[in-house]
Amino acid sequence: MNKWFKSGSPWIWLSAGGVSISLISVVGLLWLIASRGLSYFWPSQLHQFDLIDENGVKSVVIGEIYDREEIPVSQLAHLNLTLAPEQEVLERLLIKTGNRELVSLDFRWLLSHYIVKDQTPKDLVVVERRTNGNFYGYIDSIILDGKSVPKDRLAELLSRVESFQEKIDELQKSDIGAINHQLERLRLKKRKYQLEDKLTPEVEAQLSQQKNALNISYEKLEKELLAFRKEISRDQLVMRAMDGQLVTINFDYILDVSFNNNLNFLEKLSVFFSQVGGFIMDDPREANTEGGVFPAIFGTVLMVLLMTVIVSPFGVIAAIYLHEYAGKNALTKLLRIAVINLAGVPSIVYGVFGLGFFVYMVGGSLDQLFYPENLPSPTFGTPGVLWSAITLAILTLPVVIVSTEEGLSRIPSSMRHGSLALGATKAETLWRIILPIASPAIMTGIILAIARAAGEVAPLMLVGVVKMAPNLPLDGNFPFLHLDRKFMHLGFHIYDVGFQSPNVEAARPLVYATALLLVTIIVALNMTAVSIRNKLRERYKMLEH
Repeated sequence: MNKWFKSGSPWIWLSAGGVSISLISVVGLLWLIASRGLSYFWPSQLHQFDLIDENGVKSVVIGEIYDREEIPVSQLAHLNLTLAPEQEVLERLLIKTGNRELVSLDFRWLLSHYIVKDQTPKDLVVVERRTNGNFYGYIDSIILDGKSVPKDRLAELLSRVESFQEKIDELQKSDIGAINHQLERLRLKKRKYQLEDKLTPEVEAQLSQQKNALNISYEKLEKELLAFRKEISRDQLVMRAMDGQLVTINFDYILDVSFNNNLNFLEKLSVFFSQVGGFIMDDPREANTEGGVFPAIFGTVLMVLLMTVIVSPFGVIAAIYLHEYAGKNALTKLLRIAVINLAGVPSIVYGVFGLGFFVYMVGGSLDQLFYPENLPSPTFGTPGVLWSAITLAILTLPVVIVSTEEGLSRIPSSMRHGSLALGATKAETLWRIILPIASPAIMTGIILAIARAAGEVAPLMLVGVVKMAPNLPLDGNFPFLHLDRKFMHLGFHIYDVGFQSPNVEAARPLVYATALLLVTIIVALNMTAVSIRNKLRERYKMLEH
């Protein structure tokens, strides 16, 4: 036994066991997130439950089964249920019933003891709406221009509404949005002339002429928009709810109508991928509990890319100075200790620093110097994507510095001396020999920085991230990339949906789906950086030897 311990075998097995447990934990976590998240997009069976309660009152409930659980009978003593003496537990079902016009909550619990009959009729449908959530029931009639038409025209009318809605969205976001942006710039231009005392009658007349021309264009687009809205709201869908009540839904509120019980496997698979695509590409709705997360995806990727562009040169330059130029003295040791300690500072402290220094001090100064016409409304003196990227760049700077320094220290001194002996300057040696060989280590630092920055939420809550951002930081209006705008982030979206949502049960699957998407984006960014690192390693492999 003593020889076995001295051979080091126990430590090999212990290390292997630790690695195995870590891998199993990671795979299990990813499986949990993926199974809970992706199941949200699979079209569920629609059920119709016939109920009789303890008072003999009959009722009907229509919806999807979201969850099942067993509860002890002792907890239901107040219901006076007639049960077998040996029965200790009773199953209850969590049903998503929707139909917010008729009931106050989207979900309700049903005791299996009350269920007399459970059916899955083929003509039962779920209507996905832009507001008020889903509606479950039966199609009673379709009204086209005030007249009832056959139900087989449903797909045609849904396609018509979708086409008009795309035109409306394009008109609002592109044309009308561009005119509003130009009107705002004219207003600010006029105020700037006033502040500089350069607003002559000629300039004012010219600005008024431009404003009038934009207003005429705006009125034309507004009439076109009203015409589209009138066309899209022409038709109605009359639904029969679970209590027999008829509810009329305008087609302009309808996103999709699905006969889930009538779908085969391939049709369900098609619906699944369609809903996944909608989740990725659409904007959120209903306080983020429905719809997609495209603005959050865009904001996350943009912020991480900006952070990478900022942190990479500063981290590499700092590491080169500390390793190649700085002397080995007390100041250098103090700087290295400071860099190592910065890596352990809580992220929320960086957020407070970013808010106080970058937003209020730097941003406020920029507003005073370059945007006085906007005041008192701040331009850069308010949280935005630029300050978020810089704050996270400072947060991840120690990681890049330490990783780059380690790469530089692994390069033998003989390579530096050989380059200098051949007549190269120190700058040429750094640029042509040292940096290419150290590039894999630099990429390793950038990979670690990306992995940390993409998942950080606490500092972003102070320096730029918001629950809902009406406009993306990138659009068709000059200067196209608006670094002063607030943005959405997948990490904050998970927090908001999971802990701030007014409808917790509806939001729970979205938390898993968004978490899976965030992990996927982080993995994709890291794999891209890893592939670049591997190519650099192969390219400069000969230099190392």
